This record gives sequence, C-alpha cells and structure tokens, in this order.
Amino acid sequence: MRAFHGQMSDNQPIRRTLAEKQKQLRDLRETLASMKSHTAPTLRESVQKRIRQLESEVSAAPALKADERRGPSGGNTAERPRNPRRRPERGI
Repeated sequence: MRAFHGQMSDNQPIRRTLAEKQKQLRDLRETLASMKSHTAPTLRESVQKRIRQLESEVSAAPALKADERRGPSGGNTAERPRNPRRRPERGI
C-alpha cells in the first residue's frame, strides 16, 4: 500500500514549534541530569548532541521569526505585487 502525501511514513522530519523545542530541551536536560554513573557513554553522548542541536535551533529561532515577519521584500510592503486572481467584492 502506498503512502499518501503528508503521511508520517513519508520519512519527513517532524516539524516542531519553538515552544515544543524548548520543552524538549528542558526534558533532555533533566534526563541528562538524572542519568546514573553507569549509563552507557554512547547514550549520554547522543543526548548531549541532541541538546546542542536544540540549543542552536532555539537560539536561531528569534532571528528567523523576525525575517518571516518582514516577508520576502524585507519589510517594504509597497513592493509586494498584487494578486491578479483576486476578484473585486460586489456589493449587494
């Protein structure tokens, strides 16, 4: 059976919001702190690696949000082309 577009089995990365990333970062830090001394070093390293990845994503997120708000024209909305498919509204 084939997967339809957008299905979880499409091997696509899971997109998370900034709040979800911050929660996952807190959870991973707690997990790392609660690990016993006999925990496998590879497991500890993988958790530390994911923490570093999330920290970089969270620190870059405010800069990305500011760029998205300005839009593709850099904040100048006068340069944005008008949508040619939009029909004028008719008064009844």
